[in-house]
Amino acid sequence: MARTLMRFTGVGGQGVLLAGEIFAAAKIKEGGYGLKTATYTSQVRGGPTVVDITLDDNEIFYPYANDGEIDFMLSVAQASYNLFKNGVSEGGTIVIEPNLVHPTDEDRKKWNIVEIPIITIAKDEVGNVITQSVIALAIANTYMKALDDELLRNVMLSKVPAKVHDVNNKAYDLGKKYAEEALAKMAS
Repeated sequence: MARTLMRFTGVGGQGVLLAGEIFAAAKIKEGGYGLKTATYTSQVRGGPTVVDITLDDNEIFYPYANDGEIDFMLSVAQASYNLFKNGVSEGGTIVIEPNLVHPTDEDRKKWNIVEIPIITIAKDEVGNVITQSVIALAIANTYMKALDDELLRNVMLSKVPAKVHDVNNKAYDLGKKYAEEALAKMAS
């Protein structure tokens, strides 16, 4: 596999850091190299947050993505979207939470904008808003085909208490389902 670069953006407390950590840990478990680099404001909770995820079969010597190098971004907060969207390559995919992120017409011409109501799915279908990071994880992996699904799921489950495995499995399945539906819609 060539190098895969992904970016998750949101606000502190939404779980984007955990999602990046899970991706990196799963790639390492697979025998490759995985890194997450995170940036967040001094507010921590509620401030703009970005996590860049680099996955590679070869050693990673430079952990940061240059502007225009990111293949995939997922954003659940307008402030973070505005701050970090320019790192995405032209024609790259940006999955947004449509209730919270509103791209411009210019953005829609430059990138493949996909609307998936991540937070609504977490609240209404899973029944636990905290699972939004697991939904995001599944969406990103479905789009990028970065790692084996079961490997990623098992690493995710190893990072959460056993008592919430069922709800996190449900969140992962729903994230994958919504991403597959969006991809199918694009293909038709």
